[in-house]
Order: sequence, then structure tokens, then C-alpha cells
Amino acid sequence: MVTRIIAQEAAMHAARVLRKNLSDAALGSLGLRGERMSKVDTAWLRMDSKTNLMMIVGVWVIQPGIRYDAVCARVQERLLKYPRFVQRVVQDAAGASWVADRRFDIHQHVVSEKLAKKSRGARSRQQEALQERVAELAALPLDPNRPLWQFHLIEDYQGGSAMIVRIHHCIADGIALISVTQSLVDGGAPPPQHKGRAPQRDGLEGVQDWLENRLLGPLTQLAVRALGAAGEGAARSFDRFRDPQGGVKEGLDSGVDLARLAVQLAGDSAALLLMPDDSATRLKGTPGTRKKVAWCAPIPLEDVKAVGKALNCSINDVLMSCVAGAIAQYLIAKGDEVSGKEIRAMVPVNLRPVEHAYKLGNQFGLAPVVLPIGIENPVERVYEVRRRMGLLKGSMQPLLAFGMLAVAGLLIKPAQDALLSLFSRKTTAVMTNVPGPREKLKFCGATLEQSLFWVPQSGSVGLGVSILSYGGGVQFGVISDAKLCPDPQAIIDAFEPEFAKLAMVTLMLPWGE
Repeated sequence: MVTRIIAQEAAMHAARVLRKNLSDAALGSLGLRGERMSKVDTAWLRMDSKTNLMMIVGVWVIQPGIRYDAVCARVQERLLKYPRFVQRVVQDAAGASWVADRRFDIHQHVVSEKLAKKSRGARSRQQEALQERVAELAALPLDPNRPLWQFHLIEDYQGGSAMIVRIHHCIADGIALISVTQSLVDGGAPPPQHKGRAPQRDGLEGVQDWLENRLLGPLTQLAVRALGAAGEGAARSFDRFRDPQGGVKEGLDSGVDLARLAVQLAGDSAALLLMPDDSATRLKGTPGTRKKVAWCAPIPLEDVKAVGKALNCSINDVLMSCVAGAIAQYLIAKGDEVSGKEIRAMVPVNLRPVEHAYKLGNQFGLAPVVLPIGIENPVERVYEVRRRMGLLKGSMQPLLAFGMLAVAGLLIKPAQDALLSLFSRKTTAVMTNVPGPREKLKFCGATLEQSLFWVPQSGSVGLGVSILSYGGGVQFGVISDAKLCPDPQAIIDAFEPEFAKLAMVTLMLPWGE
């Protein structure tokens, strides 16, 4: 099905070229000629809805405090070197373009704020006020007439400062934004100098460009060697297939290897498109328009490593098992039955070499991970998570999901919504698990003590889970729809006890037998 959609869209691309040229001409007549937005980035741009905005939202807790002028200076010095952060988006019939914002004002994008009066008190009250403000901003659209990002600095927070970051997903994915972060901190490398893009070609050559550069290239890192004569519109052969984890599988020239690839594609396509619904829980339903945010203090990364080593599991297995346990405890506390239930979380998977992250844009797929919330025994649960994660290794489902996003970027809004609803109908949460720097970073001379971020939930998905290892600790955070999950702090509060339970049971296992 995915292959058929790709072929159909490629055949229709020549017609779109004319429409694009007319759109470019219109932009040029207004003095707004810009760079065309990629199809995947366009899909993210148009995915905004009243219930879920496609913004990546982050929080930095900084000690000691920093000043507004220092942040503005650092942003101008480092962040504005990335063209995307001084460009606004102009949409047209053929998609969208990045256009320089001639009225760019740094003070519209770096703003100073004060928290609600309740913050005058205990540190916990200050964190509660900060969480409420993050939730408000997560539901507040960015100004479409300006570059789609904003920093909100709270100069006085728990004896230091806090900064809330909002960046629209069409600018970049999480991995790329980590590269941006590395350039913002003290001692960070400045972004590489921007090089202009080669002009796009029209006609059949334009179809080949689209296949190679906009879909098949990022989708599987395949080199398209043959594109048939006019009207065929499909790649006939591939020289190699690059593993998204970085390895290269050679030798796809043989019919046996090509057959194996075809079988894997067919199987993974069926698995992705025919995913069964996950268990019905109070976390699924029709979301509202308000958000809730919560996070906990970091737990020591070395403790997580020790448990994983003892159980012969990865850090990722341990953390995801604890997330499953925390969600289960939340539902049990609400009086729900969880025995035998499982929920699906979509986990972003990077599809680009890390050294290319500075180029921004979106190059990631989605892996459907089923969390066994119905398994009570923590050791049994972590082994089941390990088994399921093992089944995903080598899967092409993240690549196929990327392809669906690329195709969605070509469709009209109703068709795009229908295609992408495949994920939201069968998903309870979006989960990120990102390894950050081992040492704490400095920003404007102060220490970045805590760092959290959440990727957006699309469609009717109402729960976002963030796991970030940073500075020797593991930070766990949740963003939720206020209607489906009005008290995410209860999930957060169950996370550390679940890890402690797993660690205790691990110590009690009969290792000598």
C-alpha cells in the first residue's frame, strides 16, 4: 500500500511542478522568494490542531540566575546563525516556503516573564507555578507571521532562573535541536556556515530529485541508480541499504538479498498498517484544549546502569519498564483494572547521521513500542520490554513511518489528517528517550541544572513522556491533556518507586544458584 501511494504521488509530481513554479513566481512578485519547505516538514507544519500544537517544548533550570540581556546576546550570537530562526513560513497552493523575516525583532522571540504569585514560597510551589506556565504555553500557538520559535525567561526561579523553549516541529526534530543546544551553551561550537541549495529541476528530472532527495534518500538512505523512462516514475534498483543505526548492509545486488528486502518491507508494512488497537484506558479518548505538565528530580544514572547490567538489559529497557509500571500504578489508583493490558507508545527514531543534525529539518521515523502495563512483577516486565524491543531491531517500520509523513506532506489537509490518524487511533503516548551530555553544561556563565523537553502529540494522543539522561542523572517528565490525564504528577510520583522496586527485587534474586 505504501509503495503504491509513493508511485502515485511520484507520477503526480510533474503536475505539481507547474503549480510550484506559479507559486514561486507569485512569491517573487511580492519580493518574498524563499526556500521551499520539505514535504516532511510541511506535514508537521499542517498537523497543528486545537487539541495538539506541533511544538517541541522544553525547560531549562539554571543556577545561579541569568539576565535577559545576556540571553538576547547569546541568541543573536549563536542561534540566529541558523537561517531557520530568522525565517517565517509562507504557505501557498503547492506547500510552504521559508522566507526571511524583514521585520525580525529579537525581543519578540526572547521574552521576559514572572511566574504567578503562588511562586512566592516553598521551592515546590515555585515548581508548580513553572509547570503551570509551561502547560499554558504548550497550548498557545506561535505567531504565524514571525519565525516559529520563542524563549521565555523567568529570571527569578528557585534562587536562579528558568527558561521555557518553544520551537515548531517544522523547523527541526529533537535530535537536530540537541545540536542547536550544543551551539548555544558556553564553549559550544558555532553552526557550520550555511551553503545555498542547488536549484530544483523540473519535469522527469524533478520527479527523480523528489524521489531521491525528499523521500527515498532520507527514508532508507538508498542510492537510486535507475529511474525508468518517462511515465514509469519508479526506482528500478538500489545499490545498497543503510541501516538507520549507522551500519551498512552490503550486497543487495543478488536476487536473494533483494527478495529478503522485499519480504521485510512487506512484513513491516503490514505490521505498521494493521497494528491492533492498544488497550482501552482513561488515557485514551477525545482530548481537550488544555495541557498539564509535571516532572521529577533526576535519579542517578549509575543506579540505572547497575540494574540493567545485573539483569542483562539495556538502560532503555529498564527505564521504559519503569514508565510502564508508573502508568499502571496511576491507573490502579484511579480504580482501573490493568491486568493483561498493554498500551502503545510511538518512539521517535533518528534516521540521519548525527554529524548532519545541524542541517535541521525532520529526518526521523516512529517505532511503535507496546508497553506491558498489565505485568505486575517488575523483573518479568523488564524482560518482556527487552523482548519486544529486540523484535523491533532491524525493523523498517520507522523508515516506513517517515515515508508516510513524506507522502502526507503532499496531500491536502483532510487527506493528510486521515492518513496520520492511523497513528493516533492506535497510540496512547508519544515517548522520547534521549541520551544527553554526561557533564552539566554552562549557559551564560551559569550551570544548566535540569533539562527537559517534550515532543508534540498528534491527533487524539493525549500523553507525552520524556526521558532524558543528563549530567549523571535521568530526568523523567510527562505532558498530558488536562481532560484525559488531569494529574500527571501522580504518574511522575510513581516513577521513582517503580525503579526502587525493580532495584530491590533485582538485589533479592538468587544470583548464586
